[in-house]
Amino acid sequence: VLSSTGVGPAMSAADHNSGESTQTASCDLIGSMVDGIGTVGNPYWSAAVLCGACVAITFITSSLTKNYSQVDKLWSITPFIYAWIAVCDDRTLLMATVATIWGFRLSWNFSRRGGYKFPKIWEGDEDYRWEILQQGGISESLTNPVIWQLFNFGFISLYQNILLLLISTPSFVAYTVSTSKSCQSSDINFLDAIAALGVIFFIIVESIADNQQYTFQTEKYRLRNAGLQLSGAYKDGFYQSGLYAIVRKPNYAAEQSIWICFYIFSIAATGSLWNWSGIGFVLLVLLFQGSGFFTEMITIAKYPKYKEYMQHVPLYVPNPFRKKKSI
Repeated sequence: VLSSTGVGPAMSAADHNSGESTQTASCDLIGSMVDGIGTVGNPYWSAAVLCGACVAITFITSSLTKNYSQVDKLWSITPFIYAWIAVCDDRTLLMATVATIWGFRLSWNFSRRGGYKFPKIWEGDEDYRWEILQQGGISESLTNPVIWQLFNFGFISLYQNILLLLISTPSFVAYTVSTSKSCQSSDINFLDAIAALGVIFFIIVESIADNQQYTFQTEKYRLRNAGLQLSGAYKDGFYQSGLYAIVRKPNYAAEQSIWICFYIFSIAATGSLWNWSGIGFVLLVLLFQGSGFFTEMITIAKYPKYKEYMQHVPLYVPNPFRKKKSI
């Protein structure tokens, strides 16, 4: 069949679809990423350099200060910086905007809980779980100073910083589709709207969950410090109302959902359900399975009644068919 140049017959629908498939296949997202990392000044290169700098800074700072929450201080900041590095059109601008909204809100919440201490921000509160891990809470091997420093470098500093880059990589996939001549770019569409609204919705859910927990903990410690008798949930030691009556970790659930929704932007850009940037949200979800399990091990040891709470309230995914039960 000749191409439609006026010389031969028009291209058939099957040939047209075949042409689109060939064009889509020629859009080498992974190859563009590899080439970009090796090209000075390319957004991929800039993001990789920034990630490497964050790894070095967090490892050195945590090793010197013995405060291992240095990556926690960057958790709400670097992803939206990466997103801005990839801005090249309306879609990537929208992605950077919603990522920034997420980052500012989470940074504010982290700050009010004592995570940042100005001007010496490295002295902010440390996540209590790092100390428990260092004392052998999961493995006695981590009590060895050498093994702990290897863990600090390999997991706390290296892996977590790479993860923060990976969850933002849908922006880079959208960048590639928009700027590569071999890719078929698409305008903002309904999937972008679904992604943006999904991110905003779960930011709101995360905000409500954080506020409910913060209000409860503030009041619990006020009562305790005042020497007043605790009752109800305050006596139990943990919050179990509001969103926490639906799932045990609504803020964690919302955080995972935010980055799953963020991935939808890359689907809108590529027209494909899967691309390599999905690795980010998959690894994030896996991380939260482990951190959620470890956090609840600690909670059970502190508050025995938490086991009963676990039996009828799911961890992350709401169960509309469960029977509500008061504990």
